[in-house]
Amino acid sequence: MVKILVIDDERSIRNTLKDILGFEGYAVEVAENGLLGLEMVKSTDFDIILCDIKMPEIDGIEVLERIMDLKPETTVVMISGHGNIDTAVEAIKKGAFDFIVKPLDLNRLLITIRNAGDKTVLIKETKVLKQKINKRYEIIGESPQILKVLEMTDRVAPTEARVLITGANGTGKELIARRLHELSPRAEAPFIEVNCAAIPSELIESELFGHEKGAFTSAIKQRKGKFEQADGGTLFLDEIGDMSLSAQSKVLRALQENIITKVGSDTPVKVNVRVIAATNKDLAEEIKIGNFREDLYHRLSVILINVPSLESRKEDIPLLTSYFIEQICGEYGQPPKEIDPDAIVELQNREWTGNIREFRNVIERLIILCNKSITLSDVKLYAPGNGLTDKNQLTRF
Repeated sequence: MVKILVIDDERSIRNTLKDILGFEGYAVEVAENGLLGLEMVKSTDFDIILCDIKMPEIDGIEVLERIMDLKPETTVVMISGHGNIDTAVEAIKKGAFDFIVKPLDLNRLLITIRNAGDKTVLIKETKVLKQKINKRYEIIGESPQILKVLEMTDRVAPTEARVLITGANGTGKELIARRLHELSPRAEAPFIEVNCAAIPSELIESELFGHEKGAFTSAIKQRKGKFEQADGGTLFLDEIGDMSLSAQSKVLRALQENIITKVGSDTPVKVNVRVIAATNKDLAEEIKIGNFREDLYHRLSVILINVPSLESRKEDIPLLTSYFIEQICGEYGQPPKEIDPDAIVELQNREWTGNIREFRNVIERLIILCNKSITLSDVKLYAPGNGLTDKNQLTRF
């Protein structure tokens, strides 16, 4: 139920609003002045607050400012019998959702409350979604290797430094990139990811920088590239070692001048982007054989972060097992499964050439195919490295 607080020094207004909104199905509390209202805000999470502008001791604008400091996500609607345009503009600038003049029009009031409630629900849903996303991209581990990586990541994140993330496939390079973004001042701006290995070389420039209508046969309309889409935020160039030399030269210019040019255009476009790159290749070797520009490498690698393989931090496998069991069972809508200690030991003894990505897939397989508890025999049957064939799997059932 939506909880509403009415702050007004007029008893008749307070009681009328409480009766009307209560009849509409809202949970309503009242405060006879701003100071009492602020105390109630400190102790209770209200979805919507109706606050009078003119009150003794402390006026509504100051109450609004304090509420925004205490709980900035709260939706506040200001009401006043002495309203004017300047007052309304001031209230909106300081964070009010709306401004209603007394005597209150019932229809206008209910529509405003409904809209404010929709905003509150949206804020809550967005917050929950962000928590789910952040949990999905959480980095799990207590080994010295991963703790060192996390320490460096957290130190670098608040800066504007470009970062080059290296490591084998499946180690979690994207998780590091997202952590760098989420802990940076750009966290509320876009995080745009480009998989350079998945885009044909003839299309990579259009993908990165955009194109004008008619720039090539299939360019039926103007299109923004990833650099423009990430303006103000972070651009993650994954598998940058697979980028063509032609595209590399244009990326270098963008990093040097913060300017891009669309395919088919001569007009430069200013962009404000933090670039994070990742690769599973040895770029030093790629530079030697002429596949990667050395000047671009130095532009990208202000900070180098190497993500360790799962083989080098097997002491994290018990934590990872518990985490993935809880996460995957949650996605499937079932209670977390138990796993026997000797099954975890067996998982630690396996080789994980596919790193975290392979490990998660195996845990998901075990959750699907096993009973309430994952046993040693289950791991031997379904984990990699045991010569399992389709016939073996069919025999199991």
